[in-house]
Amino acid sequence: MKTISRLALGLSMACLLPLTTHAGEVEVLHWWTSGGEKRAADTLQKLLEEKGHVWKDFAVAGGGGEAAMTVLKTRAVSGNPPAAAQIKGPNIQEWGQLGLLADLTAVANQGQWDKLLPEQLAEVVKYDGHYVAVPLNIHRVNWLWINPTVFAKVGLQPPTTLDELFSAADKLKAAGYIAIAHGGQPWQDGTLFENLVLAILGPEGYHKAFVEQDPATLTSAKMAEAFATLRKLRSYIDADAAGRDWNAATGLLIDGKAGMQIMGDWAKSEWTAAGKVAGKDYQCVVFPGTQGRFIYNMDSLVMFKLSNEANRQAQDDLARTVLEPKFQEFFNQNKGSIPVRLDQDMSSFDSCAQKSMQDFKQAASNGGLEPSLAHDMAASSYVQGAVFDVVTNFFNSPDMPPEKAAEQLAAAIKAVQ
Repeated sequence: MKTISRLALGLSMACLLPLTTHAGEVEVLHWWTSGGEKRAADTLQKLLEEKGHVWKDFAVAGGGGEAAMTVLKTRAVSGNPPAAAQIKGPNIQEWGQLGLLADLTAVANQGQWDKLLPEQLAEVVKYDGHYVAVPLNIHRVNWLWINPTVFAKVGLQPPTTLDELFSAADKLKAAGYIAIAHGGQPWQDGTLFENLVLAILGPEGYHKAFVEQDPATLTSAKMAEAFATLRKLRSYIDADAAGRDWNAATGLLIDGKAGMQIMGDWAKSEWTAAGKVAGKDYQCVVFPGTQGRFIYNMDSLVMFKLSNEANRQAQDDLARTVLEPKFQEFFNQNKGSIPVRLDQDMSSFDSCAQKSMQDFKQAASNGGLEPSLAHDMAASSYVQGAVFDVVTNFFNSPDMPPEKAAEQLAAAIKAVQ
């Protein structure tokens, strides 16, 4: 069954009814609910309200956004979608094919978005050549976070290779620390796995596996090696990790109970919220083996068609506000990400963000950008779900051969294509 036909089940244009709200109201569906993320969302709300509009917050908890998407589909079925919703990657194309999205071309032309945004990422928020969403930020997924106080106590230096990573983990574990802080949720397991795939298969193998979904790559010896390495990584995660939220795992690092965390740079928002300083209280290191490459995750707000003119104007103003330098600075400093504007002044950002922007521009110019599978950028939600099922099953099955896991990965992806 085609991807779009699955999403279209229960969704028809016939059931799309006018959205009845107060004049100038924008209802925004998102999942920015952790401490740092909420501060970032509050910034957008404040700036929009300064323009005279009403922000109706519709936050749905869940770091990966699965719960929010379930709510959104229910709302769309009832003919009452929000004005804007946090939707990413290929899923934007699925919603676009349903004819539910607003056309932001006039706003984009006025703001010269094509000049402001990296070409690779501008295409992500377009449908049929027209902007239907506004990008908020760029997250880097291939980061390793380190508590330098813990590292100093154990006599460690930041690892630059996988061998050094495991050597550090051995010493942390022996010293009584949680070597790698993690939360046992499918999207978090997927985040670990895609970092390992990039490190072991390289950017070409990563792209073939997750974007092209090439069967030969998915069942290769290198992919089996990635699974075997994931199992080794699992041995450095504490027994209480199951079901733990990502920000709780970051908290273990902040509190000095763990030495490392493999997570995107939204983790930085928790350090910021705790009053910690990059380069002093915590360190950001490119995930070992992925230097020079950038796995990106990009938040975006997709705009739905509205019938009320005042609300449409508020919606357009929301889109304009998102790309204003003031919002890009405040939002990304709180969110942990970097601005999506290529001309943004980065002087007020911390050292991790400055390094991220530098690496992003370099990767964008040399073909080194890779979309995150675990964070909805590389493939459909059905392919992503298939990968999560296999990875999490393997992650919790100590006796499954890595070669079998690679075969299951290829079969699971083929079944949903």
